[in-house]
Amino acid sequence: MASPKFSSGQLAQAYKTACMAELQALKPGNVHAFADGHGMTIDDFIKSADVTAEIVARADMRVGERIFYAVEATKQAVGQNTNLGMLLLCVPVIDAASHMGGDRPLADCLGDTLAKLNVEDARMAAKAILRANPAGLGQAGQHDVHDEPHVTLLELMKSAEGRDRIAWQYAHGFEDVLQFGVTRYADAMRKWDNPAWSATALYLGFLTRCPDTHVQRKYGAAAAQALMQEAAGFEQLHCTSGNPKLVQKKLIDWDASLKQRGINPGTSADLTVAAILASYLL
Repeated sequence: MASPKFSSGQLAQAYKTACMAELQALKPGNVHAFADGHGMTIDDFIKSADVTAEIVARADMRVGERIFYAVEATKQAVGQNTNLGMLLLCVPVIDAASHMGGDRPLADCLGDTLAKLNVEDARMAAKAILRANPAGLGQAGQHDVHDEPHVTLLELMKSAEGRDRIAWQYAHGFEDVLQFGVTRYADAMRKWDNPAWSATALYLGFLTRCPDTHVQRKYGAAAAQALMQEAAGFEQLHCTSGNPKLVQKKLIDWDASLKQRGINPGTSADLTVAAILASYLL
């Protein structure tokens, strides 16, 4: 049997590095190194990464346990939800990477991780979601997280895939992350060799690829669709630029406009972290 490709320490560091890389990118509407927003500061996110890095890589805990205890540590450290979505995405990716060895690709190991999720994982993840209390959580007609789960975490996520893009990843083998996201980030890095510019390209790519479900839950489908259309022009500007610093002012102005309207594309930011993390682990 092949020895594991990554140690727990390496996985914790990869997660923390991905969190920091995403924060250095100008992500209009979200918190980043250029501007705070929505009652949160960049320091809140740095602390959140610090207190959760070791937990997400704990090989002696199940996926659901890691998600819950990381959310709990975040609440203790910053008093609010800064990272629920990214934890729901990153913990399965990290668990999969911990089982990589030989020539087994990350996608295959992630398939195994998702297939092994059980009812206890669902119970702990549901507790984490309620503890984080994300904006626009609401009620679901089937497998509501307010009720004690009696299905696996994969089944719980499949029941929510139509209204939540993070749940959609579980139901579709993290397709947005492993196919679109990893490819977009690699292409941008080849073009500019600049992690911050590449992470912005990745984030704008997710914004224009599908409606941001954090925005959709909070403001409705029409607002999420309008945001996609708004984002398309900025993505074109950024991604076709030989020097993205030349369009930075336009992105900063759009960032201020989105925050003034209370629009926070949190799902796109979460997918950005997960795709950067996966890029490190391939």
